[in-house]
Amino acid sequence: MATLARDIMTGGVECIGANETLEVAARKMRDLDVGALPICGEDNRLKGMLTDRDIAVKCIAEGGDPRTAKAGQFGEGKPVTIGADDTVEEAIRTMQEHKVRRLPVIDGHNLVGMLSQADIARNYPEERVGELVEFISY
Repeated sequence: MATLARDIMTGGVECIGANETLEVAARKMRDLDVGALPICGEDNRLKGMLTDRDIAVKCIAEGGDPRTAKAGQFGEGKPVTIGADDTVEEAIRTMQEHKVRRLPVIDGHNLVGMLSQADIARNYPEERVGELVEFISY
């Protein structure tokens, strides 16, 4: 039986609100020890992804103020996601196609977890982990 995204994802994902500041996002990333947060709107639906790199490069390096810049300003386009019941192989294809290392996991319209390259590597056959990293890395 194929391994599903829900089987190996990290659950209990916390969002950053679209109207919260990048300063709040950075603190949340620090406290959770993560490099990315899903951006959720008032309706608690996924609106985008925010990375620590977005904060550094798109805000601070451009002279922006993370105390006033809102997370929602930095979630560009429709986020790439994976369904909770999609296979790990589908997740790998999606990561490779979109050149991302983590995917929000959606069940219906609800965000239920995150699936990272590391989550897959920990659950992938040991002899194929190098292949996995090569496929996803850019």
